[in-house]
Amino acid sequence: MRISRNNIAFAALPLIAAAGLAIPALGPAMGQDRPESILPPGFGEPTPAPTQAPRPRPTTPAPVAQPTVAAPQAPAATLPGAIEAPLTAPTPDATPTAVATPPAPTDFAAFVRADMPDYARRSLDRVGAAGPAEGAMGPRAFGRADGRYLEILMQRLRAPIASRWVSIALRRALLARVDTPRSVNGADFAAERSWLLTRMGESVAARAMAQAVDSEDYTPKLFEAAMQAALATGDPAALCPMVEAGAALKRERGWVLAQAMCTGLSGMGARAQPMISAARRSGLAGGVDLLLAQKVAGTGQGGRQAVTIEWDNVSQLTAWRYGLATATGVEIPDALLATTTPAVQGWRALSPALEPHVRARVAELAAARGILSGAALVDLYSAIEGEDDQSLAEIGIARDLRAAYEGADASARADALKRLWDEPKGYEARYGRLVLTAGAAARIPTTLKDPDVDRLVASMLSVGFDPRALRWRDAAARGSDAWAMLTLVDPVAPALSAGEIGAYSGTNDPEGRKLRLFFAGAAGTGRMSAADIESEARSLGVRVGYEDSWVRAIKQAARDQEPGTVVLLAAIGMQTQRWRGVSPETVYHVCTALRAVGMPGEARMVAVEAISRMSLDR
Repeated sequence: MRISRNNIAFAALPLIAAAGLAIPALGPAMGQDRPESILPPGFGEPTPAPTQAPRPRPTTPAPVAQPTVAAPQAPAATLPGAIEAPLTAPTPDATPTAVATPPAPTDFAAFVRADMPDYARRSLDRVGAAGPAEGAMGPRAFGRADGRYLEILMQRLRAPIASRWVSIALRRALLARVDTPRSVNGADFAAERSWLLTRMGESVAARAMAQAVDSEDYTPKLFEAAMQAALATGDPAALCPMVEAGAALKRERGWVLAQAMCTGLSGMGARAQPMISAARRSGLAGGVDLLLAQKVAGTGQGGRQAVTIEWDNVSQLTAWRYGLATATGVEIPDALLATTTPAVQGWRALSPALEPHVRARVAELAAARGILSGAALVDLYSAIEGEDDQSLAEIGIARDLRAAYEGADASARADALKRLWDEPKGYEARYGRLVLTAGAAARIPTTLKDPDVDRLVASMLSVGFDPRALRWRDAAARGSDAWAMLTLVDPVAPALSAGEIGAYSGTNDPEGRKLRLFFAGAAGTGRMSAADIESEARSLGVRVGYEDSWVRAIKQAARDQEPGTVVLLAAIGMQTQRWRGVSPETVYHVCTALRAVGMPGEARMVAVEAISRMSLDR
């Protein structure tokens, strides 16, 4: 089994299903654009924000209202229903400029300006953490789309989403070094991208996005997004370069406590403790929240106090509590972890502070959502196999995985794969196991007697091993799931007729839903003529000609050649964790739009994913 350190798959996206594909009205994004404060109840009433001071530069700032970005809260039991509304980009008024942070008594930005020459400063005209060479999209990913329109879409996107491949593509778009869209400030646009990545569970990418802007160019929105990303990664030290400016912005309580923590982390424990005591006396913070901040402050050189954290009276795990507990190695009870959003599972899967077997409990879910690659999962289980406690359940998985790679013969390796596939009970866990085993599945020879072709092909295609999967073309029975997936992924296969579509009779499909998804994928990836699409759509009851605000928006983005906007809208269309919530119409329009903006490979993978994941959604 190949043993190499963590590889994190580069990509990310969601879908509102049903017959009417619509997006909620362009107003507040159901708690996503203005979430609650970072700190939980018990910190006192919020302090009113002071009036913004103009930027201390030779510019003429235009005041812009900045939404507060804060900790993700536990999601509602069900997703809100879609509300039909016009989905048009707002008409820009005037292009706003950056809103500056008022100088603190010790002006951190002044040191930056003194030490950093102009040529080393990063422009707000083009902001991002990666370029095409690193796998991200290009600078024109969002084209001429209005920035306020894009921000609204990001604010209302409720993660996680159905498609692993759309999620991967969304991460590539959000991390990209793109031209700042009109009508928004570059730092604010970076904040929205960072905050969305945090909600998707992409903590490492979120922090990279927040750090793509120079500290002196931070806006109120970016200060909040940066704190969220730092907490998600369990790295409060990431706040220290901007802590003075953040605290001076509006004396937000999280930043005030961050001052004490950073003072302690810098080796001045004697100064940090009075700051913690002052926060306690003033009622700024108390209970476990203050104790965690005190524990962080005491970890620096010169820290002397031992702080014990008890969770008995804590009913909810906030981002503040999660981030500081992770940073200080405090174990979080499972009951509290159960109160969090799915994003926290991604944060934990990416956290180097946790033991490998602890990360493994959520890593396969993260892989199913596109946060981790199959190679990263293999590396993780390789590390687990060497742990001292051989009684861990994860050790058994690691041993089966090794057998799937290194079994005595092909039959033994295939048996190990079946054990791994049959074990998980949950829908996402079953798909995550396909991702884990993709490399081993690719090593099974096509000469194997009685192979499980459907799952072998699904496993390989879950990570994009399509050339290796196509070796099984002749072994896949006509009309089977494997046959349908290989038909969709084959870039040189001939066009499909209505008869070919009708030949598909996938397993576990009494209602014909997989058949309709197969048709939608074939039509969306350009594998059928226009006449056959029209006739087969009528026959199967798939309304490919129906248009609502979402359909019009994604079609327009495709015509305007905006791959970033297309992927963002694809995610909006797929806001459900299960493929049963994804309509065939959505699959058709997503695949069509992806192909139109030069992403045919992603379109084929989404079409294949519809078949493989529906086979697991039972």
